[in-house]
Amino acid sequence: MAITGWMDKLLMIAQWLAGFFVLALIFGAIAVVVMYIQDKRQTQHTIRRNFPVIGRFRYLFEHLGEFFRQYFYAMDREEMPFNRAQRSWVYRASKNADKNVAFGSTRDLTKNGTIIFANSAYPHQEEDKTHPEPLTIGADCPHPYSPSSFFHISGMSYGALSPVAVRALSKGAGIAGCWLNTGEGGLSPYHLEGNCDLVFQIGTAKYGVRTPSGQLNDSKLRELAAMNQVKMFEIKLSQGAKPGKGGILPGIKVNQEIAKIRGIPVGKDSISPNRHPEISNNEELLDFIERVRTVTGKPTGFKFVMGDPNWIDEFVAAIKKRGDQSAPDFITLDSADGGTGSSPEALMDYVGLKLSESLPKLVDSLAAAGLKNRVRVIASGKMITPADVAWALAMGADFVVTARGFMFSLGCIQAMQCHKNTCPTGITTNNKDLQRGLDPRDKSQRVANYHKYLEYGVNIIAHSCGVSDPRKLNRRHARIVTHTGDSVSLAERYPPAH
Repeated sequence: MAITGWMDKLLMIAQWLAGFFVLALIFGAIAVVVMYIQDKRQTQHTIRRNFPVIGRFRYLFEHLGEFFRQYFYAMDREEMPFNRAQRSWVYRASKNADKNVAFGSTRDLTKNGTIIFANSAYPHQEEDKTHPEPLTIGADCPHPYSPSSFFHISGMSYGALSPVAVRALSKGAGIAGCWLNTGEGGLSPYHLEGNCDLVFQIGTAKYGVRTPSGQLNDSKLRELAAMNQVKMFEIKLSQGAKPGKGGILPGIKVNQEIAKIRGIPVGKDSISPNRHPEISNNEELLDFIERVRTVTGKPTGFKFVMGDPNWIDEFVAAIKKRGDQSAPDFITLDSADGGTGSSPEALMDYVGLKLSESLPKLVDSLAAAGLKNRVRVIASGKMITPADVAWALAMGADFVVTARGFMFSLGCIQAMQCHKNTCPTGITTNNKDLQRGLDPRDKSQRVANYHKYLEYGVNIIAHSCGVSDPRKLNRRHARIVTHTGDSVSLAERYPPAH
């Protein structure tokens, strides 16, 4: 009898557990359905919208990682091309979340090449803050351009980026008051939606301003120049992702709309020449710049990655021979450590100079020739945090642009799928299902937030160094750690030209 009683009790417990399990499954299924609906309807988190329910684990793992650092290798500063600390700062800034940290820096301050800013004994107070004065580009042009902001959106082509990403960037730039570079893929209707300032990039294939045979079309240039939003024209010689090779857009991304804007066949790889056929020497480059500037009446410059440092001296000599009026209105200097574009790995990894070496060379060459105030310097390349931008300004750059920083503000997770049409965040794909996860209304505000708080962060550094305007930063305000672990002033490491 006792055994039978225990058996009955065990049976009741088993039945109760089975019932509880069934109820748990039912409620769990309901919870999953509710989360699925919530994730599909919300617009703030692209990963959750494209990958409902499963995407939530990303945030759980990121959160738990903070508590497991002591048990596993800390990767805050080790990942490439951008580490977790860098990306995390951009995410927080674009979401207007807490940008402060605790318990000390995870940055190695003894590593050779590390930049440290020299704080002043008597820093400027917040009330001494001044807004940057407008800086004119192309003062001698019929239509000069005078932006106030020193931080802008670098060239990313429509086609390489999705229409929703371009729309979000355009609207975000309009809110922020910065320019948006079109990239070499031509001007799309999405660039115009935000009513922002635009820099039209003329790539080697001249998409958007080409004749059927691929030559520069002056009438199309005039049409673009007549648009008030288009403020400047940038002739692209080379870019950081692939110095020495033209743009590459895989055929899988060349849909009918992109083909129409670029003037190329649908579904075929869009491969630009490795240089402009009209430009094979310094004289022809100056001729081409003058042609575009004369046709458009607007500031015209070029973008390049420095290879042989002696070339810039030869180019400056060619300018001086013709006269200072022949100089470009600006030069965009890109760093040779990668970019958003699809590129052969050999070029991405091994060709061209990094900005840390090429920027002081360019600035000093222009200054020595008396051209620094005539030719504005725009620095580009992996500068996505306030310290990066402050360094470039201290080295002599007039403006700083970034592409991948603004991609992170859109929700990029560095999946390294930019060229495969499989971007999980909908930024670099024409897959409609993946694009659906990116809501331009929400992301445009994040773009504006990122711009706002990056400039605010640069202001903080400038004030700490004792200047009220970031453009007043110079090489005396920053130091670089040497191989001994000690630091020297950038003014000593890179003595300015006299």
